[in-house]
Amino acid sequence: MSIGIIENTQIIRNAVPDEGLFEGKEWLVSPEPFPVSPAFAEELEKLGHRLHLFVRACNLLYFQSVKGKQPPWIAELLDRGKPPELVETSRRLREALPAVIRPDLVLTEDGYAIAELDSVPGGIGLTAWLNATYSSLGFDIIGGAQGMLDGFRSITPGGADIVVSEESATYRPEMRWLAAQLNARFAPEHWRVLDAACPSEPSFAWQPLVYRFFELFDLPNIPCSAALREAAGNGVPQVTPPFKPFLEEKLWFALFWLRPLREFWRRELSERHFLALQKVIPYTWLLDPTPLPPHAVLPGLEVHDWDEVAAFSQKERELILKISGFSELAWGSRGVHVGADLPQPQWRAILETALACYPTRPHILQRFRKGRLFTQPYVDAQGQPHELHGRVRLCPYYFLAEGKARLGGALATICPADKKLLHGMSDAVLVPTGLTA
Repeated sequence: MSIGIIENTQIIRNAVPDEGLFEGKEWLVSPEPFPVSPAFAEELEKLGHRLHLFVRACNLLYFQSVKGKQPPWIAELLDRGKPPELVETSRRLREALPAVIRPDLVLTEDGYAIAELDSVPGGIGLTAWLNATYSSLGFDIIGGAQGMLDGFRSITPGGADIVVSEESATYRPEMRWLAAQLNARFAPEHWRVLDAACPSEPSFAWQPLVYRFFELFDLPNIPCSAALREAAGNGVPQVTPPFKPFLEEKLWFALFWLRPLREFWRRELSERHFLALQKVIPYTWLLDPTPLPPHAVLPGLEVHDWDEVAAFSQKERELILKISGFSELAWGSRGVHVGADLPQPQWRAILETALACYPTRPHILQRFRKGRLFTQPYVDAQGQPHELHGRVRLCPYYFLAEGKARLGGALATICPADKKLLHGMSDAVLVPTGLTA
């Protein structure tokens, strides 16, 4: 490894803000971005439009279900476990959609798979910093040096209050850095980062736009949430992502694969985009304990009931079990179980528990798509060069403004090869995504 690469790594380390970017978190520093081809970068651009259509269709399907134009059980299922007042607010915000869509992509031997979508994603400030820092070293970064900043400004024109909960406090430093950059670049527009407690000053007033950096399951721990939710339901201030817990459920992927809804998805997405998403959304099942008729089977699993799934061999258990949403276990890697990694008794117990939660906290089962191995250089804290052979989670950030999805940048997390769950960790490399020559 050349001296120039060692120097690059030191420049990157020196550029880290004094407050840091993730509170109490570290990662391995690479001297170069994660490289993708121009053709793959073009595919990422197209994916943003498809996911915009998908989220819009999800919103439409929910409201058509509420009105009886689609089966009523869909809305009933998506509302399970939510407080009635939150459901009522969500139904007042008919057209509102999340302003940021971040899919978690697992890069595979034949392309990629979308593990899930996140509409309250961490990493916006980090990716903005990575893009700017690696661009300054001469790399061609997806989104460019300012793509994430421009993207966030496009969804918060004029400034915003960024409300960060204690649950999300790890990400507060990156949002402070982001706000400072936006304020310096776009003054007199103003962005400010607030904690989720009610401001005590009598003169305090919300800005017209509030960016919500807290999960909706956490509302009881957020003093300002009730007032903010009620105000948002009346349209002032506008809050994004909106108070729509049904849009943050992972079970949308199961609804996407339901045969009775196929024509809905084809109509709303178009045949071309529907088929494109079928290739990258893993087959997903809703863990519904309702008995099947004697002659029926679970599609794709080709068994009659969940008891047979519980008895699957390790080889047959290339499956991921997740809680769908509205839970402290529904973000990060919490509440996620890889079937092939569990002993048979534990697999059965977890599956049975998930089925029992169906009335209040639905779970899903998903095909496991194994990540392809890549090699990424990094330099340790002592200045010694190494190579990490690992699997990649790629997180492109799409900002939805003026009816279009704009790709601001893509965070690549390269995890050690023995990790099945790909997420940020101290032994993973975090870098922006760049273009190969």
